[in-house]
Amino acid sequence: MNEQPAACRIKVEALGAGFESEAQQWAERLGLPLQVDDAEFALQVGEQGLQLQQLGPDAPGPVRVDFVEGGAAHRRLYGGGSGQMIAKAVGVAQGVRPRVLDATAGLGKDGFVLATLGCEMSLIERQPLIGALLEDGLARGARDAEVGPIVARMHLLKGNSIELMRNWEGEPPQVIYLDPMFPHREKSALVKKEMRLFRPLVGDDNDAPALLAAALALASHRVVVKRPRKAPCIEGPKPSHGLEGKSSRYDIYPKKALKA
Repeated sequence: MNEQPAACRIKVEALGAGFESEAQQWAERLGLPLQVDDAEFALQVGEQGLQLQQLGPDAPGPVRVDFVEGGAAHRRLYGGGSGQMIAKAVGVAQGVRPRVLDATAGLGKDGFVLATLGCEMSLIERQPLIGALLEDGLARGARDAEVGPIVARMHLLKGNSIELMRNWEGEPPQVIYLDPMFPHREKSALVKKEMRLFRPLVGDDNDAPALLAAALALASHRVVVKRPRKAPCIEGPKPSHGLEGKSSRYDIYPKKALKA
């Protein structure tokens, strides 16, 4: 997602007296005020961790990262394992669990699915507020007996995705996974609460071609791009093939075969 949020007024607030110190710490880290008149968003600290709440009469409920309960838990237990389309797209197979860089991590949902299947995951979320939610969710997940070993395979990197890929140090990821925000405002894309909240906050990923180019230069084995099913491919080299589902598809750019 875009590194700089749109011109939104954002404050940090504690949901109870016991969380004032933590709220102060987040405010200082993110360079946000604790008090602001007519704020459009509130980054809230409370019993359930860090959450982002859009303010106003028609705002959706808060968004937080939760790998222990809710949708993430259901998919971990009943989501179809290595038969899931995202697993096939990144090359999960018998004896093959690639090292994956998710360069558009968002709330970490896809990264968690792949980590659950045994992939070592590096995650980049360049929008600081979303990155803070992800960092908080990973910290809480690490304290859970069942989820902790999965979250231990998820490593959050901070910074601009393109710059980090261009200046990568050490062994490159075998697979790079991209799910950039799609500019077209389809009604279906606005159904999810997260999307309704993210749109005014982070805008679109208008540098997706540069993101793809950096990924293709770095990945040792393949790049996978998730797109809305009917959306055009990202500008640049064409994928060799894709996997198509009901609402989305995975464009696959192979470099060499993944082996056990």
